[in-house]
Amino acid sequence: MRNSSPAFDGRDLERSITQLLTAAIDDVVPGEAPYYVQHSPFERETMLPAPAQPPAYDLAFVLRADPRVMWPAEAKILNSPRAMADYLADIRDQFLTCRYAPFVASGTMLGYLLDGSEQETLTNIAARLGMEFEDNVPGSPVRSHRSSVHDRTVPVGKSYPTPFRCHHVILGFHGLERERPQLPSDRPPPSGPC
Repeated sequence: MRNSSPAFDGRDLERSITQLLTAAIDDVVPGEAPYYVQHSPFERETMLPAPAQPPAYDLAFVLRADPRVMWPAEAKILNSPRAMADYLADIRDQFLTCRYAPFVASGTMLGYLLDGSEQETLTNIAARLGMEFEDNVPGSPVRSHRSSVHDRTVPVGKSYPTPFRCHHVILGFHGLERERPQLPSDRPPPSGPC
């Protein structure tokens, strides 16, 4: 995907990138694959009682034989290599509580980095998680993909898999910017008679 794509919408940059990424992945997944890729699928297994809405992944690889089984990817915009509070919160509050990925032993965090180094971002994520990454991409040390292994808190009465492997993929989108909503104080005063 190209950073200069006119299809990236700065008003909703995370969803815009993810929607296009999902389509790009779908273009290369063979038709006979045992899974399909889906943008924003719902995780009904961990849905709270009505009227709650089920959690939705940014994208997931859904098993054709059992669509309840999804390998999810959650995306976050990272303005810099140090701006990662939301990224880390999704790992701790969603993946490690089994709210996300209850039926699988791994998932992915996608970091859409707007400025700075992908490698520095990975170093900072490992430091903030308090662990060393495993380099699970043989022969590609410069690829911005690492993984960490965590114990999950499995709800009572459930037999979800643990430990959990979280893949960390940092994609550089240098030069893209989020549009900020214009606040009333930023707007010019009305012209004309009062």
